[in-house]
Amino acid sequence: MARPHQPALETATALALEALDGLLDLAAARVRETVTRDGKLSASLMEEHQKATHGLAWLATYVEALRQMAAYGERLAAEGRGSELETLIIRLAFAEYLAQIFGGIPMNQGEFIRPQDLFLTADDMARIRTDVIDDLIASGATPELRQTLTGLIRQQAGRSTFGDSALEDTYEQIREEMRKFAEARVTPFAHEWHLANDYIPLEVIAEMAELGVFGLTIPEEFGGLGLGKESMCVVSEELSRAYIGVGSLGTRSEIAAELILCGGTEEQKAKWLPLIASGEILPTAVFTEPNTGSDLASLKTRAVRDGDVYKVTGNKTWITHPVRADVMTLLTRTNPEEPGYKGLSMFLAEKPRGTDADPFPAQGMSGGEIEVLGYRGMKEYEISFDGFEVKAENLLGGEEGQGFKQLMQTFEGARIQTAARALGVAQNALDLGLRYAEERIQFGKPLVAFPRVSDKLAMMAMEVMVARQLTYFSAREKDSGRRCDLEAGMAKLLGARVAWAAADNALQIHGGNGFALEYQISRVLCDARILNIFEGAGEIQAQVIARRILETRGLQ
Repeated sequence: MARPHQPALETATALALEALDGLLDLAAARVRETVTRDGKLSASLMEEHQKATHGLAWLATYVEALRQMAAYGERLAAEGRGSELETLIIRLAFAEYLAQIFGGIPMNQGEFIRPQDLFLTADDMARIRTDVIDDLIASGATPELRQTLTGLIRQQAGRSTFGDSALEDTYEQIREEMRKFAEARVTPFAHEWHLANDYIPLEVIAEMAELGVFGLTIPEEFGGLGLGKESMCVVSEELSRAYIGVGSLGTRSEIAAELILCGGTEEQKAKWLPLIASGEILPTAVFTEPNTGSDLASLKTRAVRDGDVYKVTGNKTWITHPVRADVMTLLTRTNPEEPGYKGLSMFLAEKPRGTDADPFPAQGMSGGEIEVLGYRGMKEYEISFDGFEVKAENLLGGEEGQGFKQLMQTFEGARIQTAARALGVAQNALDLGLRYAEERIQFGKPLVAFPRVSDKLAMMAMEVMVARQLTYFSAREKDSGRRCDLEAGMAKLLGARVAWAAADNALQIHGGNGFALEYQISRVLCDARILNIFEGAGEIQAQVIARRILETRGLQ
């Protein structure tokens, strides 16, 4: 039971966050003591105590997520836009995430971070768990609150999002435009494309180009719309809500354009950016190699200068949409004498478009399709290069050895856009779960009338909004020119877990029908699973976040 005279929600959340900041500082200090050797963070000790370091990343992500939910409520209140629905989402978010912080944060279904894993004692937790935190947990975790929230969600069925996203009107107009396109040209056909493992039709891609999807963040001087990452989040989320393959088509161009903007010469920018913005050419990213995964420092594909060209030899894998691509952002090793990242260079490697019958009609280039569970519509390939020629003028930036540095500059944007795609997938899962729960009658009433089904929907709506606020915050940080690798990593880490949980719960609501290929939720489950792997697997993401936290938090 909540205590009498408890503070207003805005005050309570602020006090809770103050306590959580103290908890995070203490946890960072304790973990740092364990993974430090001779006054420096030790990579070997961080690996030995990987659960603690990754758990610290998850704790930091939860604290930031709640901070952004509180800020979300403040923005709505300041604008007079907050309704009962938003208030209940915020209350449920604080109740559930606070309870998990003190009881166990799920990194996935089978791995939980408990306070003792972070070297925190029962006395430590008791000092930090204030009456305000107890009240937030107790008042926000009631069956009545979840039931009321689900009822309000049902009233909003068919809207772009459940709850006010607190975005500027311009972004909401973009969302509405993308949703109309998706409902007309993507949603009715996406499941057929998935089941047949068909490409997204070129006519659909052409319409996306007309809408400006491929030039969204490219400056106007190069034929783009000159918008920021927040607009990219809106577009990626809404298109991915219809089909992640369509949402991801835009991100292919986003990654290539950012590489060129950050690392290209003026001549390369003038040549390639207008072509990408218009959709005249389609790019693909060619980075990963067999047996390397996230370990880019171990790349072996070689590019050797031979007059006016480089000749590329080696193997690449998990290349998305390469057959119909016109240019590859190709990461190779130009200097075998330079160890690790130093010898890597990036190329804008031109290639002709292929077909299923002849995927790579280019001399020195061959490959085969990797059949996948989900994330279809573009197709994945492994590619072999044997003397494949790239013009020397297409060395990005015109200088060898800059490839990894150039790629690093895109990591923030890539992770923000992946988090946005995760939002779209999660929202789609919620849409499908809610619709089925309304329509399916069991024991004389719709499934949504049963508390555990209703609770699933409430939790899904809450977590989607939490991930949304963290994602859009990271985008605003990026647009403001501030370093945001930490925030982008947190958004991607949480968004991927939320998408998988939403898809899994929505399939559970479908029961046996969810396991049937004819039902869309089977596709969404497969699509959701990849999100915790690409653009930095969850474990890699947690490691990166943890290092930043250990470098900045809890220092005396």
